[in-house]
Amino acid sequence: MANKISLNGTSYHGPGAINEIITEIKMHGFKKAFVTSDPDLIKFGVTAKVTDLLDQEGLPYEIYSDIKPNPTIENVQHGVEAFKESGADYIIAIGGGSSMDTSKAIGIIITNPEFADVRSLEGMAPTKNPCVPTIAVPTTAGTAAEVTINYVITDVEKKRKFVCVDPHDMPMVAIVDPEMMASMPKGLTASTGMDALTHAIEGYTTKGAWEMTDMFHIEAIRLIAENLRGAVANTKEGREGMALGQYIAGMGFSNVGLGIDHAMAHTLSAYYDTPHGMACAQLLPISMEFNKEYTGEKYKAIAKAMGVEGVDDMTQEEYRNAAIEAVKQLSKDVGIPEKNERIKEEDLDQLAEDALADACYPGNPREATKEQVLELFRKLM
Repeated sequence: MANKISLNGTSYHGPGAINEIITEIKMHGFKKAFVTSDPDLIKFGVTAKVTDLLDQEGLPYEIYSDIKPNPTIENVQHGVEAFKESGADYIIAIGGGSSMDTSKAIGIIITNPEFADVRSLEGMAPTKNPCVPTIAVPTTAGTAAEVTINYVITDVEKKRKFVCVDPHDMPMVAIVDPEMMASMPKGLTASTGMDALTHAIEGYTTKGAWEMTDMFHIEAIRLIAENLRGAVANTKEGREGMALGQYIAGMGFSNVGLGIDHAMAHTLSAYYDTPHGMACAQLLPISMEFNKEYTGEKYKAIAKAMGVEGVDDMTQEEYRNAAIEAVKQLSKDVGIPEKNERIKEEDLDQLAEDALADACYPGNPREATKEQVLELFRKLM
């Protein structure tokens, strides 16, 4: 079977990259932007860094901000109606995964109206047309939604998140400017950064991994391990390293899938509104421990990329444990709490069922029983 890679047509990287938005708009002859961005980014002037550029050039736009941290079906439905009324012909998505996931769903439904029922997009929906042309501008270094074919929507009514996988949803242009990430508070920097590390480690060990994605993931692990602490301290070098590291992780996992960590994290967000990156971070050492006997020598490379010394002199058990401990230490250093106190014993049965039904679970290198997933959740309590 052939391996497939899907990436942006164009991406810009580095400080000042947002100025290239104007270049792309003019090159493509776009007329009016539908700007998706969450209320906090608008409140704190982050969105304005982009809209000011549009204003300077006299380029029309309309802002849509009905977006929650875990975007809902309703957010998407309202966005579709707002886009239709706006007269826009392209999208500029500014924010983290919430803004970009919302814009992906809107953009897909606009060009594929037969999927107006948002739930019909779950899994690998057979859409026929690329989404509305989208320029994605991440403001967090974590989800890499600007380069992935995935998005996640929350079904509030059914208390679940569902994953949509569709090459047609990929943004046409990614603008990865670390200066757009400088206003992130420490907690958000830490949790989104650990989400990126989870992408890289799960993508490296997933069933679908192959040589090209391995190359992306190991480099992403190295960059994140070297730069996340600095990013939390808001150093220039840390921000730049994380902006690149999270994007490279997205280049990989988007094409090969993830695993049980993300499957379980989605359920925690749906049930308790736990921030996605926080859930991933808390589950990462637990899921790595669960999977370690099914990963061959890959934890040796992970340990080295995490900066562990003397790996070549370790036994297999030692370097596997060293990789897990390095992840634990990084998580501790950036302030991720070890336990999730919101989890309730009476919810565990449904949490486990939902995790095993999640689109990310089939990529896990080890099969899990429902009872095993229950025990993994209990380790967080």
